[in-house]
Parts: sequence; C-alpha cells; structure tokens
Amino acid sequence: MERGSETGDMTAARSAIRRVVIVGGGTAGWMAAAALARFLPAGTSIALVESDAIGTVGVGEATIPQIRLFNQGLGIDEDDFIRATQGTFKLGIEFVGWSGAPDGVESRYIHAFGTIGRGLGLVPFHQHWLRHRSGGGARGLWDFSASALAAQHDRFARELGRPDLPSGVAWAFQFDAGLYAAYLRSYAEARGVVRHEGRVVAVGQDGERGDITGVTLDSGTEVSGDFFVDCSGFRGLLIEQTLHAGYDDWSALLPCDRALAVPSANVGATTPYTRATARETGWQWRIPLQHRTGNGLVYCSAFLDDARAADLLLGGLDGKPLADPRPLSFTTGRRRSAWVKNCVALGLAAGFMEPLESTSIHLIQAGIARLLQLFPQDCDSSIEAAEFNRQTTREWRAVRDFLVLHYHANGRDEPFWRACREAPIPDSLAHRIDLFRSTGRLFREGEELFAEPGWLQVLIGQGVTPRRYDPLADGLPAAQLDEFLSLARRHVEQVVGRMPTHDAFIAAHCAASDRMAA
Repeated sequence: MERGSETGDMTAARSAIRRVVIVGGGTAGWMAAAALARFLPAGTSIALVESDAIGTVGVGEATIPQIRLFNQGLGIDEDDFIRATQGTFKLGIEFVGWSGAPDGVESRYIHAFGTIGRGLGLVPFHQHWLRHRSGGGARGLWDFSASALAAQHDRFARELGRPDLPSGVAWAFQFDAGLYAAYLRSYAEARGVVRHEGRVVAVGQDGERGDITGVTLDSGTEVSGDFFVDCSGFRGLLIEQTLHAGYDDWSALLPCDRALAVPSANVGATTPYTRATARETGWQWRIPLQHRTGNGLVYCSAFLDDARAADLLLGGLDGKPLADPRPLSFTTGRRRSAWVKNCVALGLAAGFMEPLESTSIHLIQAGIARLLQLFPQDCDSSIEAAEFNRQTTREWRAVRDFLVLHYHANGRDEPFWRACREAPIPDSLAHRIDLFRSTGRLFREGEELFAEPGWLQVLIGQGVTPRRYDPLADGLPAAQLDEFLSLARRHVEQVVGRMPTHDAFIAAHCAASDRMAA
C-alpha cells in the first residue's frame, strides 16, 4: 500500500502518541515539561504529576555552557532568567588541593570555559605552549584563557570580541535549582501543561505489551497516557520499580556515596566560578548565588563518618550557615536502559554522577534533546529506544571517565586519595592518559561532552605532564613562536581589561529584585 493511503493514515491515527505524562517535578520534570510543550506537535497533551509532600534533591545549582542552548531554544531571555533564579555567571570550576599541598600551599587550577589561545594550521595551541615550556618558557597554560583570567579577577561581560577575533569567553550559570524549576513551571503551564498534585500509588500496565498505561494518585485520580517520562528521582518509580531497567553500579570507579548540602550567607564579592576543594575524604563545593552561597561535601562513608563530614563542611564555609546540613545518599551509576517500552527516565531516575564537573543538569538537558530527536510517531518505539539507549550509554560513560580522571590523577596522601589513585580505571581512560602523557595529543570522541580544552586543563592542572610535544610544532621558527604567544596573551589581557566586575555586571543587567530572599 502506498504511503499516505487512507488505511495507513487511519493506522497512524489510532497509534499516534497524543498524551505524554511526566511523573515527578523538580528540575528534571519541569525542564522536560517546558521543552516538550515548546517542541512537540500541536495537539499533544502533556501532564505532570508531582507531590508537594515529596522533596526534591535540588543540590545541582551549577551548570556548564550548554544550558544556554536549552534556554535559548525555549526563547528565554537570559537576564530575566538570571533575575528569577537569583543567578550568577560561571566562567569555570576552580579545583583546590587536588594535587596536594606542596610546601604547605594548596595547589589550584581552573577548568575554564571557552578557548585557550588559537590553533595555528594543523597544530593545536597547547602544542605550541608545550614547546614553549620545554624551552624554559614561563608562561602558564591559563595565561592564554580569557575566561580563566576574568575568573581570577572576578570580572565578567558577555559580548567583547569582534567577528574576526572572538573573545574566547564562554559562560554558564549558577542558580537556585528550586527557583529554576518554578520558573520553568510557569513557562510550561502557560503553554498548556497540566499539573496534577499527588503521590503515585499505582502504575497501570498493558497486559499484552507491558507498556505503562497510566498512574493512579493517592486522591484516586487516574492520569492516563501514551508515553511516560520518569523524573521520580532515585527510586525510579516507572523505569525501575515498574519496568525493571536494571542499574550499572559505578561505585568501584567513583566511590563517594554520601553528600551534605548547606546554604550560607554571602561574604565579599560574588565570584564568577564554582569551587571544588579536595578534603581528607572527597571534596567540597562552593556555588555563589545572588542571595546566598550553596555549599556541600561529597564523601565516601567507608572513609569518613557523617559527624566528621558535617564538621568538615561547616568548618569550610565562608559565611554563616543558613540551615542545617541536609544529607543525601547515592550509588554512582546509571540505568542499564534509560528508555524501556514507552518510558524514558531523566535526571536522578536515569542515574547519578556526583556534581564534580556540574554535569547533572546537562545530562537532563541532553536526555531531553535526545528524546525530542527520537520522539516516536506511534507506540511501537523499539527502534528509537535502542538508539536512545546507545547514545545515552556512550555519553554517560564519557562523563564518568572525565570524573574518574580527577580522582585517579590526584596528588594527595590521605588513605582515601591513595585508594583512588591506585584503583583500576577504565581502559578508555587509561588510553587517553597514556596518549597525552606521551606527546600531549588529545582527541574528542564523536560528540562527547568534554572537548579537548577540558581534558587539557584537568590533565595539566593535576600534574599529568607530556614527555614531549607534537613535532609539528617545530615548524614555527622560535622568534615567531614568541610573537605568536605574546599576541595571544595580549588579546586575553585586552578582553579582560574591558570587563566590569562580576557584581557590577549583575547590578547593571540582571540583579534580582530581592537578593535577601531565602
């Protein structure tokens, strides 16, 4: 029968997905609701089920630059979004103490967003820098990063480059995750998303196919659907408890299994970067917002008890704590299949990796983008599910390897850190480290999240030093090399020199109406 025939159209009409149900709110649920409301075909109904009685984790307050694409796709004005979420700007993540404390001074480096220098021909910039250093040059890698220099001086601005000479600056955001969810809820409901309040007490399934058909709430309300998005958190109410997706436990590679989170009062200038400080076991985050600072300690319960963890966290705050530390337990890993039958899991329902590189919200965003690209036309979605799961597995493993690098390449002496350094690592990561240590070469695999500049900064920052540089870098005469590097440094200084302070930029463009709000 030819495509478009009457019978074919009738079959499509009977099996088309018209009703989408999202189970769970929070950041994941409302990001999904907003994006689906914006991009799914007209006539698709979207319902979201959540309960005010069930809290959300809400520790993810720092992001990476890709979130700007998500907000832009929704048509969100950046300044309005910053004001509504008590947000600040983020130029990177500063890592303190991961390589130990030589001479009593804690090591520190930044994983800055944006570019580092500019390549010349086929040779990446860092190869020229490695040649410079091998000849006794004193310039540091971050001397050629505008984002790094701006972060160092607490400066920020958006548009400073010329079309022919871009600034090299890239940025993300630090914001209150609860306020972001509320902001997206307003966006989604304005576009027709219907919210149902209540706890899910039963999940209905098709007796023949096993597909989910609907959920029943504690009020007795039944919410039926053709396709479901599980944003129910760690418990994975649909993807795991109902559809039994299975879980890949990665705690042998990333052994931290506890976190404590606490807000504190702001002290001093608002820094345009997140900080991750290594502690005796695990690490402490610091995320400055307009109205407060978010803090937390990620640690391994086999090496540190909860009371000592609370002491470490509270003792490392800049300002007065505004609440008691809130505990979180987790097992690092991911669902073996994030799409099973007619259900896709997002957020904590899909898995968990600690927020060391601020990837939590990005993985939600990536899952939503993948779902939209593969959204099935009818209820037979096995082909789309297989591709979704293939891409998801590849992405999560690449992020996992990047996080493991931080632990494996540490230079600390405490028992926890020695155990991390000595633990086996994935072959994929071992190969990448060996290749870099040999000649400084880095290659991005497909569309994996972290590109060469990210890997470069963490490797160099934590003391993984190439034995030699790419011989192609010798093609530039010594005098031209010096001039090339001098011009690159001058460009960075000129870009940052035109920037106002981070606080001054926020005050001029996107200050929240009430910076003292809780």
